[in-house]
Amino acid sequence: MDPRGQCVDEQGRHPAGVPRFQDLPHLRQVAVKAFVTGGTGFVGAHLVKALRARGDSVTALVRRPALAETLGWGKDVRQVKGDLGDAAVLREGCAGVDVVYHVAGKVAARNADEYMATNRDGTANVLEAARDGGARRTVVVSSLAVAGPTEPGHPVDESRRPAPVTNYGRSKLAAEVLVQAMPVPWTIVRPPLVYGEWDRATLKIFQLAKRGFVPLFGDGSQELSVIHAEDLARALIVAATTPAAAGHVYFATHPTPITSRALALAAGRALGKTPRIIGVPPLVARGVLLAIGGLARISGRPTLLSPDKGNEYLAPAWTCRSEALTRDTGWRAEIELEDGLRRAANWYREVGWL
Repeated sequence: MDPRGQCVDEQGRHPAGVPRFQDLPHLRQVAVKAFVTGGTGFVGAHLVKALRARGDSVTALVRRPALAETLGWGKDVRQVKGDLGDAAVLREGCAGVDVVYHVAGKVAARNADEYMATNRDGTANVLEAARDGGARRTVVVSSLAVAGPTEPGHPVDESRRPAPVTNYGRSKLAAEVLVQAMPVPWTIVRPPLVYGEWDRATLKIFQLAKRGFVPLFGDGSQELSVIHAEDLARALIVAATTPAAAGHVYFATHPTPITSRALALAAGRALGKTPRIIGVPPLVARGVLLAIGGLARISGRPTLLSPDKGNEYLAPAWTCRSEALTRDTGWRAEIELEDGLRRAANWYREVGWL
């Protein structure tokens, strides 16, 4: 028996020549060659850092090389310049690698078509390149948005039927459908709200808390699952290196949900502040989002403040469970919210963002 519990002489090819899931190499204990899309993004930057710490050989898809320089990669990370629409560049990045981590995606767009063009069609391009390059595992970052909103006190697991309520969520679901239909060994990881260093989304909460007030849609009782980007990076790596994780969809989250009000107050504490929480009633919030969304349409700029995103902001809860990932890989979230927010706040100050 090998480390996977499989006979060493067992044949492991199905008729199409693709490795069966149980025949994937045991990658946990050896350095691997990895290709990362979105390597200069928030989650991607944490993933590349974690892969380098493992001693893996990393190639990253980069749109702006100047941004990569700020991450201090040096010559440790091979860069291929391009985007998800460039099939030739993706083939170059995937050639000869063991694992493809597809992290890149669009979180703000002007319309549903833009979301689909990047999150669905871009994923299709990555999958084809991974297949042609012979990657032994493709790990795709999806989102809790695919599952849809939940009820307070009732986090969902992977058995929940997808019910996205935003264009973003529908585009990520479309990507998941493609992943599961492709003849490549895959794993899908769905994180909830991700926070940590390099994140510009939660930075806004810190900026408001520093000023002494944080407006929240609703009354601040919305329940949220959260995960620090460093914990998510570890989840992606174990998803790639654990044979039992192939062919599965997983949520990856800290086990303790938090309300939006508590999150804002915790961000304030990380700054030594006690911000005033200002609740925005749903009817008023819808009007504000309609106005801002209209202005964004006129200007032709994408925005996270739109009627479509209001379906997310005004939902009662966005919570999930990650027992399945723990069961199959041994992974657990290690960073507590207070510590993670404190680390993020210190980093924002150090780099001059706050």
